Amino acid sequence: MPNTESFTNWENLVKKQLKTEDIYTILNKDNLEGIEVKPMYNAVQEPLKNLPKVEESTHLVAAYHESLEEDVFAFLLEQNVENLQEKTIFINNKDLAEHISPEDTDQYFSLIDVFDEKAGIINEQLAKELLGKNFKRNICIDISLHQNAGAAIYQQLGIALAKTKELIELLGEGILNKILFRIAVGGNYFFEMAKLRAFKLVFNQLTKEYGADEIPYIFAETSWRNKAVADAENNLIRSTLELASAMIGGADAVYSNNYLVDKSTANSEEISFKQQIVLAYESIINVFEDASNGSYYVEDITRQIAEKAWDLFVEIEENGGYLEQLKQGVIQKEIYKHAVEEQKWVEEGKIKLIGVNLYPKLEVKKSADDLYSEKEIKAVRWAEMFE
Repeated sequence: MPNTESFTNWENLVKKQLKTEDIYTILNKDNLEGIEVKPMYNAVQEPLKNLPKVEESTHLVAAYHESLEEDVFAFLLEQNVENLQEKTIFINNKDLAEHISPEDTDQYFSLIDVFDEKAGIINEQLAKELLGKNFKRNICIDISLHQNAGAAIYQQLGIALAKTKELIELLGEGILNKILFRIAVGGNYFFEMAKLRAFKLVFNQLTKEYGADEIPYIFAETSWRNKAVADAENNLIRSTLELASAMIGGADAVYSNNYLVDKSTANSEEISFKQQIVLAYESIINVFEDASNGSYYVEDITRQIAEKAWDLFVEIEENGGYLEQLKQGVIQKEIYKHAVEEQKWVEEGKIKLIGVNLYPKLEVKKSADDLYSEKEIKAVRWAEMFE
């Protein structure tokens, strides 16, 4: 039971510090997700189920480099490498996947999305070829594109569920434990943490419709959306927070995209990966099942995101499903509306990017209309407006 007297004492303390009785107007903070955020919490509406990760410990994934073979246990592979033993391998190349036949002792995962977003179809032949491989997770549902294109959090999750439903209808419910979800994690620290937790809840709910009780395998990577070409070192801070959100939120694997947006060097690749190492081995946040479980704030926004995502999923299904909505241009238009509104917040300074719209070195060079199209889902960085 919440302690009313203690909460009142906190309110009085805040009023004293802010020198006003109207603390809730001052402390209220808007967000584009439509999530109600309270300035203070002393209870949670309903405790949420503690959903573990699929993996016991989060995989720290590096882009493959020969010099890393001895110390790194998980690689993202773009081309074939001989004699990689006792490693966890994430395949990111369709042509490469065709020529790999893992042994039973190997751990291979597919990051190849079988959805063709532009054509509005599933590549059924590719899906069946991947299912024929001895991979731990054969089918990737990639919603990192949607995050980088400016989709709201609940849109990303609703779309992930709708894409899952399309795959089940095509390939059968037996694929539920063969799917990997590739998700981009943005800079809204607690919201992104709640996003992964909420997705576990709604995916688990969907699997129960088919008599299963599955937890989603989540491959989380840092977003491109909030990265800038100028002041690239700030990108390191942003991506470190994103990796922390992913680990605390319960991702099974994490990967840091290169913090240098427009180029890549051996040094920048090493530094990008070592962000994960510091978090895992010095902060020790990659081993917990559900570290934020019990936090009133995170629990509350997790519940709200889960409810909004499920409602959107139901709406998509009632209107013909994801592929049909994609062909009609509905999905693209809804993402476009949110992305443009988000870009306006960047332009107005409501969303702050150090070195871009706060302490800037840049000025506005492009409008939102130059960056976005309501007919296409495409990745856009906020800072492109200024570059």
